Amino acid sequence: MEELMKLDRPEEEINLLSPLTWAYVGDCVYELYIRTNLVSTTNLKPHKLHMETIKYVKAKSQAEFLARIQDKLTEEESDIVRRGRNAENHHLPKNSNVQEYRYATAFEALIGYLYLTKKLGRLKEILNLL
Repeated sequence: MEELMKLDRPEEEINLLSPLTWAYVGDCVYELYIRTNLVSTTNLKPHKLHMETIKYVKAKSQAEFLARIQDKLTEEESDIVRRGRNAENHHLPKNSNVQEYRYATAFEALIGYLYLTKKLGRLKEILNLL
């Protein structure tokens, strides 16, 4: 995974990015993790892989996962989650309610932040809690 990362910004600069930018990256990282995990652990065909992936990456599932791991987060990670949850997002969710969507954005922000700051060991720990 490290060789895929071309972004080489100091953590101080990453802290200044919008939480929605973290979530933008986190959405991709999380979906890639889920897809890779499903390909590695199942023999499903592409359509079934897609249907199974949706179960994990939809806002409701992400919000539920965040709720389950909330007490395992560090103070810094909880702050990242809070910033992601409170980010001003003008996008209206299609298949979830506003609260689920905000918590899903918070989860994605955490994943994106850990990825961008190259805290890959911690990212792996969190994703393995699934």
